[in-house]
Amino acid sequence: MRGCLTSRCVLRITFLYLLMAGAAYAQSSSPSPPATGNLKAANAAFRAGSEAYQRNDLRTAHAQFARVVRLAPNVAAGHTAFATVLLAENNPKAAVSELELAQKLDPHDTNAILNLALAYVQLHYNAKAIPLFQAVDKVHQPLTAEQVIAYASALQATAQFSAAKVRIEEALTTSPQSATLFDALGTLLARGEQYGEAEPHFLRAIALDPSLASAHYHLGSLYLAERNPASALAPLTQASRLSSSNLEYSLQLGRALRAANQDEQSIATLRHALQLVPTSIDAMYELALSLQASGNAREALPLFQQVAKVRQQDAPTLTNYALALVQVGDAKTAIPLYKRALTLTPASPTLREDLGVAFLQQADLDHAIEQFRAGLAVDPANPHLHYDLGLAYKLKDDINAAIPEFEQAAKLDPELPDPPYTLGILYMQLARFPEAQVELERATSLQPGHGDAWAMLGNVYKQNDQPDKAIDALRRAIQLMPNQPSPHITLASILVRQGDTTGAASERKIAADLSRLAVSRQRANFSLDSGRALLKRGQIAEAITQLQAAVVADPDFAEAHAALAEAFTQQGRTADAALERQQAQRLAQPKPDSYP
Repeated sequence: MRGCLTSRCVLRITFLYLLMAGAAYAQSSSPSPPATGNLKAANAAFRAGSEAYQRNDLRTAHAQFARVVRLAPNVAAGHTAFATVLLAENNPKAAVSELELAQKLDPHDTNAILNLALAYVQLHYNAKAIPLFQAVDKVHQPLTAEQVIAYASALQATAQFSAAKVRIEEALTTSPQSATLFDALGTLLARGEQYGEAEPHFLRAIALDPSLASAHYHLGSLYLAERNPASALAPLTQASRLSSSNLEYSLQLGRALRAANQDEQSIATLRHALQLVPTSIDAMYELALSLQASGNAREALPLFQQVAKVRQQDAPTLTNYALALVQVGDAKTAIPLYKRALTLTPASPTLREDLGVAFLQQADLDHAIEQFRAGLAVDPANPHLHYDLGLAYKLKDDINAAIPEFEQAAKLDPELPDPPYTLGILYMQLARFPEAQVELERATSLQPGHGDAWAMLGNVYKQNDQPDKAIDALRRAIQLMPNQPSPHITLASILVRQGDTTGAASERKIAADLSRLAVSRQRANFSLDSGRALLKRGQIAEAITQLQAAVVADPDFAEAHAALAEAFTQQGRTADAALERQQAQRLAQPKPDSYP
């Protein structure tokens, strides 16, 4: 679970403490007291620094307390006060130096000891912090909720989970209305994957303080860790609303939206995150993942490339970058990235599968088979690896080796639609029509929208002398693939056998029209590509000639009309452009299904 046990401990001392420190400073009996002139100047600087701090003028306070420690370097109170300002400026490293010096000068200054412990926690020097917290415990100085949380954070970081839990629970007995403490206890439990125990504490924190963004964030992160993104969305959205400039909250919301298959919203959220911190590698990576998940691997590529420059030894980054390259057809560049990731995680069956698929794209079947086999050596019950291995054998025309792999994939995961579909095709090729029928019926039940599977099943029913079933399957294929001529041809042949010559003639005519349309669309696509290329080079007149040819070849081709409108616009023919754009929009409208 992401997030820290405590919010950043930006430590500030109160004006009262400054006055007390000032009194201690004035009465200091250090081994080497400052000269009288220096003492007066240091006292004046201390007062000026205290007043500046009280009005939150950290710049002036910094300058004044820096002057104090220069004028009186052997007085502990000056170093403690200066460290407090440094902590308020979120500079714990510099503060630690001052506080360590203050502790040496005055080992009994409890406030200096406590501030040093808190600074250590900020720097993740948890083992150093714990003895200091224990020293404060011995003098029974009460701690604020934030200080208790920091103490518990140090304990948890040093594997003292039970002690950390006890500290927070003890604090809750004296502060039972502290939303911050309930949030911290929930976070501690969630870090130990005790999600069921953690959830009520987050809910209690939110009930006590609905504006506590961290509690909403931690609750949403808990649901996400439980693989329940639908429940995570509401609290993570609320956390981002309450703290819109918090990068991690935006990132976590983006992750949850992606996990909930809300890719567009995820992309928008992660673009906002990247705007918050344009140099954030985490934001770049999460945005790239969401773009990739939405099918936009090309836009994800430059982001993955930037991330990979920083995370050169991170296997998931390299793997997802390589996958994006494969998705845009660049397996050649992807393969070295996969191999580098494989040196980092050699036992990953998924990585072996991905590398094998890249080799498949390169038509390097032997290396693909090698990777799929290596993956199965690690994970022999992986249905996807069996399917991919079968596919590689099929592409090598080794049908006898392919079929057992497809059968094993179907056996291991009966819900996968691809193995029965591919088996059905292979059995058809081998004229094993009864077996093909079983597999294709299975494929269409698993994936009812698979038009090709219905067309193949119609062919198999025809071969198995089941004309009524064949007609139903082919009509379903036509409904799903209205522009494909082949189901109409098969249907016509069955109708002829049944004596329906009129119906058969109608189907043959539709098939002929669709075939002509396919040829026209090919011609139109060629002219469209040529026209677009000419338009990019600024050859507008030549581009218009090609684009007009595309429209003539296929008058119903919306993309061709839209490209011609753009060319007319660049030529200044706004009226012609408007007509073409209107035609493109009309053609792009979805048409009612011809086969309800």
